Amino acid sequence: MLEILQEEWAIRALLASMAVGISCGILGCFIVLRNMSMVGDALSHAILPGVVLAFFIFGTDSSWGFFLGAVLAGWVCSFLITWIQTKVSTKNDAAVGIVFTCMFSLGVIGITFLDSRKNVHIDLKDYLFGNILGVSDSDLYVSLMVTLTVVAGVMIFYRSLFLTTFQSVVARTMGVNVERVHYFLMLLLSFAIVSALRTVGVILVVAMLITPASTSLLLFKRLPNVILFSAFLGLGTAIGGFFLSLVLDAPPGPLMAVLATALYVLAVIFSPTSGLLIRSIQSTREKQKIRKEDIIKCIHMHNNRGISVDASLVAEKLEINPFLLRRAVRSLVKTGLLEASGFELTRKGKKRGEQLIRAHRLWETYMVNKMGMDSDQIHDEAERLEHHLSEEIINEVAADLDFPDMDPHGSPIPKGVLSLIQVGKGQRFRIASEQELSAVVSDLWNFGLMPKSEWIVEERAEKEILLYSKETGKRRIPLDLAKKVEIERL
Repeated sequence: MLEILQEEWAIRALLASMAVGISCGILGCFIVLRNMSMVGDALSHAILPGVVLAFFIFGTDSSWGFFLGAVLAGWVCSFLITWIQTKVSTKNDAAVGIVFTCMFSLGVIGITFLDSRKNVHIDLKDYLFGNILGVSDSDLYVSLMVTLTVVAGVMIFYRSLFLTTFQSVVARTMGVNVERVHYFLMLLLSFAIVSALRTVGVILVVAMLITPASTSLLLFKRLPNVILFSAFLGLGTAIGGFFLSLVLDAPPGPLMAVLATALYVLAVIFSPTSGLLIRSIQSTREKQKIRKEDIIKCIHMHNNRGISVDASLVAEKLEINPFLLRRAVRSLVKTGLLEASGFELTRKGKKRGEQLIRAHRLWETYMVNKMGMDSDQIHDEAERLEHHLSEEIINEVAADLDFPDMDPHGSPIPKGVLSLIQVGKGQRFRIASEQELSAVVSDLWNFGLMPKSEWIVEERAEKEILLYSKETGKRRIPLDLAKKVEIERL
């Protein structure tokens, strides 16, 4: 391999591949974000007539003639696609298909004509799949020039590209000419595609445009990070594909495309935000959470009916595998929701069980009273949502329903435990008989607030709450303490 890298052709091929990887990686971000992946594919095929035109004009395989002809064909293709999409009642993807198939066919016809009439042989395979070993000095100069042009163009017009990519309407109101930016991006894309023809060809250039950008979008959210990492991936893919071609004695272009796809698959699996692995872990944890909450709710409901609970009863009612049940019970004991001695809920577990029952019955009431659903249609939906409704949302639902006592099936709705900070001016409440934090009990004693005593919020100030009781009079409670005090709404 070291001997090969000492050859001039290998150095030219490697540098050209690196330049193509960077330019395609950068432009691919905007192409993917604008849902223009098929346009990139269309441009890569549609430049073939430009190649034929270059042979007609220059009579030889001139790199600069090839470049100018291909760019001209690419610009014509982008103009025709945009014109059809905006002026004719044809679907966007249909417009892309119509233009690029026609222009590609014209290119194939032109190549056949040159071969039969002008005795000029053009190997169509080299343009379809690339011929990296045939990269000349002038091809390398074109690739480097295109890369510098793409980097400079994106840096200078980044703001306009950003606005037109995400908020074209806002861009128009700010005076940005959206059409000009679009054609400028198409021009840069034509440059990049032309420079990539020698290395990967018109078919595989789409992989260099789309795959690194798609991989980067799975890993990052901010556009500058996406662009930088996509360029880095394009560079790494080009280098890796080139060296793999030396090791495996295979065409570099296809190996670059396969390597880019392999990196994409890794990102799909291991992406820290949206990868299949993290989603699988989150899904498993969510199922475990729901399973444990169902166990708590089952125990709490049976205890309220005076029924003693054991493992067989819970397994039968919830249809849980005994192994999964034992695992969930161990976790509940460890988190302090279940007593270690048996299927007895701790104070914390009873509170959570009551919250789940309250959420279920309040949401059933909301669906009947506010959404007009029948009582026989609401149980399954409430069963699903009870695990996802926060205490704040449940309190808002209760307030919107004017704090109902019974659900549509005639079952009592628990009042729920609130904190003193959630009570509004003029509302009555009762201090909960037990407090989750033991230190709160002594603080309440110091302020003269006894368990089960009833109060009214008379005034809410910036740092304290003024309470009033007929028996005790007025008390001022700091907001820090009010956040910790558990109360019952009357």
